[in-house]
Amino acid sequence: MTAQKIIHDQLFLRQKSTLANKMDLPIAFDLRDTLVANQGRAAGLAANMIGQSKRIIAFYAGMLQLIMINPQIIKRSGKYFAKEGCLSLSGERQALRYQRITVTYQDLKLNKMTQEFTGFVAETIQHEVDHCNGILI
Repeated sequence: MTAQKIIHDQLFLRQKSTLANKMDLPIAFDLRDTLVANQGRAAGLAANMIGQSKRIIAFYAGMLQLIMINPQIIKRSGKYFAKEGCLSLSGERQALRYQRITVTYQDLKLNKMTQEFTGFVAETIQHEVDHCNGILI
């Protein structure tokens, strides 16, 4: 597994990602390696940002790098507007976010998980899930 080049092609990034499965786990590790290689520049990444149109995201929760396979936000509260940047785009843009979210996803063993997140980690997850849905800030 190795760090990959960040994709800037907006036509590609606007495509909805497909569900990931066991065969796509190497993408998850490449995504994590790419996140680590961009530490200090990126709080999170989605697989389409490295050219893989799969529903996989990687992000920091404190010092930990977490990976979610097929994440889906099922609950949100505390609407606010954030100013965000993205490694795939230049500049910053305003985005509607929620302070508290609940996410269902699969871990690296493909076990189903449900977890609540708040604050900046929640904002990062929302940004990356938007990428999976073909939504750019």
